[in-house]
Amino acid sequence: MTLCRVLPGYSPYSFSLTGEEVVNAMEALIPVINKLQDVFNTVGADIIQLPQIAVVGTQSSGKSSVLESLVGRDLLPRGTGIVTRRPLILQLVHVDPEDRRKTSEENDVNAWKNGRLYKGVDGEEWGKFLHTKNKIYTEFDEIRQEIENETERVSGINKGISDEPIQLKIFSPHVVNLTLVDLPGITKVPVGDQPKDIELQIRELILKYISNPNCIILAVTAANTDMATSEALKVAREVDPDGRRTLAVVTKLDLMDAGTDAMDVLMGRVIPVKLGLIGVVNRSQLDINNKKSVADSIRDEHAFLQKKYPSLANRNGTKYLARTLNRLLMHHIRDCLPELKTRINVLAAQYQSLLSSYGEPVEDMSATLLQLITKFAKEYCNTIEGTAKYIETAELCGGARICYIFHETFGRTLESVDPLGGLTTIDVLTAIRNSTGPRPALFVPEVSFELLVKRQVKRLEEPSLRCVELVHEEMQRIIQHCSNYSTQELLRFPKLHDAIVEVVTSLLRKRLPVTNEMVHNLVAIELAYINTKHPDFADACGLMNNNIEEQRRNRMRELPTAVPRDKMAGGAHGEQEGGTGTWRGMLKRGEEGQGEDRMKAQSPHKGHAVNLLDVPVPVSRKLSSREQRDCEVIERLIKSYFLIVRKNIQDSVPKAVMHFLVNHVKDSLQSELVGKLYKPALLDDLLTESEDMAQRRNEAADMLKALQRASQVIAEIRETHLW
Repeated sequence: MTLCRVLPGYSPYSFSLTGEEVVNAMEALIPVINKLQDVFNTVGADIIQLPQIAVVGTQSSGKSSVLESLVGRDLLPRGTGIVTRRPLILQLVHVDPEDRRKTSEENDVNAWKNGRLYKGVDGEEWGKFLHTKNKIYTEFDEIRQEIENETERVSGINKGISDEPIQLKIFSPHVVNLTLVDLPGITKVPVGDQPKDIELQIRELILKYISNPNCIILAVTAANTDMATSEALKVAREVDPDGRRTLAVVTKLDLMDAGTDAMDVLMGRVIPVKLGLIGVVNRSQLDINNKKSVADSIRDEHAFLQKKYPSLANRNGTKYLARTLNRLLMHHIRDCLPELKTRINVLAAQYQSLLSSYGEPVEDMSATLLQLITKFAKEYCNTIEGTAKYIETAELCGGARICYIFHETFGRTLESVDPLGGLTTIDVLTAIRNSTGPRPALFVPEVSFELLVKRQVKRLEEPSLRCVELVHEEMQRIIQHCSNYSTQELLRFPKLHDAIVEVVTSLLRKRLPVTNEMVHNLVAIELAYINTKHPDFADACGLMNNNIEEQRRNRMRELPTAVPRDKMAGGAHGEQEGGTGTWRGMLKRGEEGQGEDRMKAQSPHKGHAVNLLDVPVPVSRKLSSREQRDCEVIERLIKSYFLIVRKNIQDSVPKAVMHFLVNHVKDSLQSELVGKLYKPALLDDLLTESEDMAQRRNEAADMLKALQRASQVIAEIRETHLW
């Protein structure tokens, strides 16, 4: 197997690497991830799922002993109950004994120009915490104490836990490059002052880390417990059911019951995991109390494995565990790196856009205020005109909705108004009679027509005023539309936003009664003068008279032909006298109509008879032919004139609304906003940012810097590929 390195201008097949260069290239990947962890932990973000190894196990399963064995020093707090109460990100960095200043690559160069760091660290091994910046710890007792202090600072002293990690780097020639995350031990029962839901809190914290698909799970289980009931393996299987990223560690091999061994477990026959299963021997509490060194413990562990499990000794133990973890992490980082690079670049672009939307800090307040006012007024007018930058696709808005209100909502509402709605034949007949006074009518009085047609035209006022109200509501909605989509800068200044909304709302409120008055006058104008000489109405009257004349002629043709001459003469004479335009004819027909109902008193109110005698009088009656004809004439005239007026109203109301409301607001909005808001005394107040805007801008800027730094770190890697 050959490993090729890709450099600019060279083919990937141009040269090959030696085995030592392969190891060095792979080893360089772990410090890269350490740098990335430093970068993102500085801004307190976990948006990037970095490759890492998380250590999971129950309390007293030997997690701390395993980690200390990997480090080779006692550095973790010990005690009863829950000790690890915050995630500990432990970064092991291998340094050559001759080069003790290798850490200068991990920090700002200027930090090493004073003090002993520049001359080299006094001591073979040392540690550094991220939260203490450049402070160097050469005593591991101090490291243990700092872990305890930092834990209590955030989590308190009541055994509570926190998900905020502590980051510790250990530089030593005795470690392999490795990064581990020590998590709180799984517990079931709250002890002492622990919260009642401590089990749930720890479980959620563990799942937060091991749910990361780029995380290798190191599941620690004691050999003197049943592997089938291992809580560590159980929680690992929840997020990694196939065991593809789970490595099991069996501790306390020397504490198994007499006559038993862990052969089946170590051979993988009990619990199969893809990454393998490694057994180790921990120091006992007595060994720790007696200050037994980790190095002596590892020698004793090797001797135990050779004696108890000679065939498996070379595949178990702390040293083999360290090499295995190092190898797994290197290959895992290599596999995750391409996707990680893409993810960082995408996030950098997103945060750049987010930071741009927050805007720059205000320097020239007057210019900024005028710019925001002008931009809002322009966007408001553009939304009405349909030329806004952000076009709504979910629903109609702005000018499009106003057009819909005019021609769909208002137009269809007017068309649905029945010209004769609410008007019965009896109402028409009553109006005719009321308009004649005490004298019987010879002709259909015009007063009755005007009275009834005005009543019908009046019904057009309500939908017209409702049209004004709908347009006013839409123009109010445009304010919110511009705030949400078109002028996002206003969200930075809530007081300015509220002031603009108030000014525009006030302007709209001021124009509403003026527009309503105009629309009311449009209807009042139609009611003021009933123009019976209107061309369209005259044509309708002529057509109607022709129809009536045609009906009269048809009745004349239907008279019997065998009629005595005197009767014919009398009939002709009577017809001549009874022509439609003569008094006698109208009077004669009136008498005929009265003769048909001679025994019935006429009702003054909608056909209800007044009982003048002691005999029952029918409530309703059949209209005479003349009454039917008169009612039909009035109804046709009303319908014809109503349609003319409705057409006028349908055309004039939208024009009035546009002139008095829409166009007036468009034309005066800019000057209104400037006049009310562009005042020196209001600048500081209006341009006060929201409380969290400055914080969000700073957070976005810090995150963008972190992502850009992470992108640079990854770009520095010499790309390696296995062929």
